[in-house]
Amino acid sequence: MLQPGQYGILSLKASWLLAVLLLTEPAIAKTDAETEVDLAAPMSEQMQANLKKNKSFYTNTPAIAAQPQPNETGKSDSVQVTGIKLNPTPNGLEMILETADGTSPQVLTYGYKQTWVANIINAQLRLPEGKIFRQNNPVAGITSVTVSQLATNSIRVTVTGTSIPTGQIVTRNRTLVLSLAAPTTPTAQKPAPATPPAPKPDIQPKPEATPSEPKNIQQPSQPAPGEETEIVVTGEREVEGYNAPDASTATKTDTPLRDIPQSIQVIPRQVIEDQQVTEISDALRNVSGVTPRVDYGFSYTYNIRGFSDSRTLRNGFRIEAPTIAPSGIERVEVLKGPASVLYGQVEPGGIINFVTKKPLSDPYYAAEFTAGSYNFYEPSIDFSGPLTADGKLLYRLNASYQNFGSFIDFVDGEILSIAPVISYKIGDATTLTLEYEYLYSDRTYNDGLPIDSVTFELPISRYLGEPGDRIDETTNNLILSFDHRFDDNISLRTAFGASFSEGEDVACRVSEYDPETQEVSRFCVTDGSEYDDVYSWQTDLVAKFNTGSVQHQLLLGLELSQRNNGYENFEASGANINVFDPVYGEPIPPSDYSFKDDFTSNAVGLYLQNQIALLPNLKLLIGGRFDFINFESEGYEQTVGEERIERSNDFDDNAFSPRVGLVYQPIEPISLYASYSRSFVPNNTTTASGELIEPTRGTQYEAGIKAELGNLSATLAAYEITKTNILTTDPDNPDFSIGVGEVKSRGIEFDLGGEILPGWNLVASAFINDAFVTEDNNLPVDDVLTNAPAEGASLWTTYEIQRGNLQGLGFGVGVFYVGDREAELPNELVLPSYVRADASIFYKRDNWRVGLNFKNLFDTKYYESSQNTALIYPGAPFTVLGTVAVEF
Repeated sequence: MLQPGQYGILSLKASWLLAVLLLTEPAIAKTDAETEVDLAAPMSEQMQANLKKNKSFYTNTPAIAAQPQPNETGKSDSVQVTGIKLNPTPNGLEMILETADGTSPQVLTYGYKQTWVANIINAQLRLPEGKIFRQNNPVAGITSVTVSQLATNSIRVTVTGTSIPTGQIVTRNRTLVLSLAAPTTPTAQKPAPATPPAPKPDIQPKPEATPSEPKNIQQPSQPAPGEETEIVVTGEREVEGYNAPDASTATKTDTPLRDIPQSIQVIPRQVIEDQQVTEISDALRNVSGVTPRVDYGFSYTYNIRGFSDSRTLRNGFRIEAPTIAPSGIERVEVLKGPASVLYGQVEPGGIINFVTKKPLSDPYYAAEFTAGSYNFYEPSIDFSGPLTADGKLLYRLNASYQNFGSFIDFVDGEILSIAPVISYKIGDATTLTLEYEYLYSDRTYNDGLPIDSVTFELPISRYLGEPGDRIDETTNNLILSFDHRFDDNISLRTAFGASFSEGEDVACRVSEYDPETQEVSRFCVTDGSEYDDVYSWQTDLVAKFNTGSVQHQLLLGLELSQRNNGYENFEASGANINVFDPVYGEPIPPSDYSFKDDFTSNAVGLYLQNQIALLPNLKLLIGGRFDFINFESEGYEQTVGEERIERSNDFDDNAFSPRVGLVYQPIEPISLYASYSRSFVPNNTTTASGELIEPTRGTQYEAGIKAELGNLSATLAAYEITKTNILTTDPDNPDFSIGVGEVKSRGIEFDLGGEILPGWNLVASAFINDAFVTEDNNLPVDDVLTNAPAEGASLWTTYEIQRGNLQGLGFGVGVFYVGDREAELPNELVLPSYVRADASIFYKRDNWRVGLNFKNLFDTKYYESSQNTALIYPGAPFTVLGTVAVEF
């Protein structure tokens, strides 16, 4: 716990975090300067790949800007674009695309939200400066202009800006000309949103979307061969590489991160690929204040700002799946702090939302094979495209199979993932999407090492179960969503989600360590089973309107959910095992103890949120949610020879969760924010007198700074969270509990991500945290919460050569630091801090990619986390993974 005299140390560490931010400024300034001079500075290869993968939604319902016919000889050779020039005009900017022979290719244009795109068909980019042309902030109102090779015979021009796209086409002689006009200010008769539109909490950066035809793009007459085509446009930013400008998890709308008065971090797909993530928990190491906790050797709980929670989201829906396949994940969004205002029952540290890949409008096929240390191998595929000629029915299929051994004796397993998605565009404003995921895992049940200092003397390969211990689990996830846009200002999303998980295990589990005998006691589950089924229906209505000059984006939502889960175990006393000289295969006696529990929770949540633009640079977020919960349980436990003990409960509870936040933007790239929010989790128990104990409550105060520094985004946040009504033993009735426990967590976090220079990408984080007990009848006050490091930091950066004979060759390096952690409460054992270094080398050529990833480069011995009061899990030693991938 921080004592009054220690705040100076806190301030010193905060200053250190600010220094990290300031040290990036010279490079950023250099980037801007270079952009102004070198208009043909190329975009990195990773951005090209991202544009290609996310090309889907751009070509689904294009307006035909120009459709020149094949020349009279029938020749169909691609038009060669050999030069690009930008010239300022009174209305904005003129882009001239010079062609080798002066012919005019077919141009398909459309606008979506704040982005205008022109796809130039049957054309190839042949620039002397490289494969990509990019100019940032060429004129006021236009954020960037990018020209890239979309496919073998098509070029994409992407213009991003500050308002809804518009376009006009004119023809001239010779070269292809695009006249880019700066956006105009929306009028009061047609209100602009306080933040970007659409209630789509679980949709990736729009590769699957099917935008309607832009209403304000004129369709001209067909230009004559050899004439120029002039297009007047305005233009938003795409998600490219390591920098994600918006996320839906924080507001259930596509709101820019800079407009959200709460820390939210996004791990894009590119980071997952570059780090060759085989367990999704590895991706979370890139986010400040997040540390994975291993559960039983095969699943993860995440500690966020000192609080652990097994609840995670998949496209905005709660799931209880122990395994998540990285191959189908498009990005990971981490909302820091209480999130009950939108998601109901969650711990106050935060929530993690895994956003999956969505269908693409153009055919896309990719295959990948990865192999490495400890007999690991994983083939995977990613196919997508239209199923009908009109492009209204789209699909995507991700599938992968992992087979692996381990550095731990006897541990191995396999994981199969199949995830198809079908999307049907019913009309210009209506889409129906069906998502399904099948996950199967069969692996060794690994119960870890005992919580005792003797663990640090043991080899990390030590296994204290039995060689035949196994756990099999099957998960089926389903989401059916319906999206409809009534007009530019009102939209509706309603969706049904279901998750079904079941598992069976037979395993001998670690219990207490006896230092005198150097043995751990064990109990063996001779027949164990569990299930977890979650159903949820969500409806979100978003309306944008003005009250005078004040802009509003109103969200009204309803969520109905039911969770049925339970388990049944038959157990026997297992033979003790020596931790230094284990002997396996001792006979297991018949079961002498059994128990079973079934739980049902029904919940109704009604929430309202208003995003208000009081001024263009002053934005207010206010919202609240009422939750009504019914909880029922029944079960039994029985010891052989004793009477069976029955138990049951039935509780009704409710809670209100508010959130208020303010964002002030003194200059365009800087956002200052402050917020207040609350969370809850039902206790589902009574006192000795039979009175229902109120839910645990989390209350957070947070303030911070967000900055957009060129192609980098940074967040610096300070917070304090207080969790109250925690169950603790009733001193007058030790068999019962009372809700008087309290803990606090306070700290500072820094996150940075994006592109420093063309080809040079970075994601970095650092944090300090103090999470401790402030009141409890059992635990000492000031004891630190388990698995909550006092500090941590991460850095991952890659560089890809952009020109010359070595173009496509790249390198990556990463460093991950985790501070000391308490292994148990009361605090008696500390897991030591560690630094893990990773590296990579890769090469991209045309549609091929090969790479090597080296994890724990210096073979550091470290311990990932502890669980309960008996288990510690060591981290993996030096590991190598090799990958070959192709896409077409």
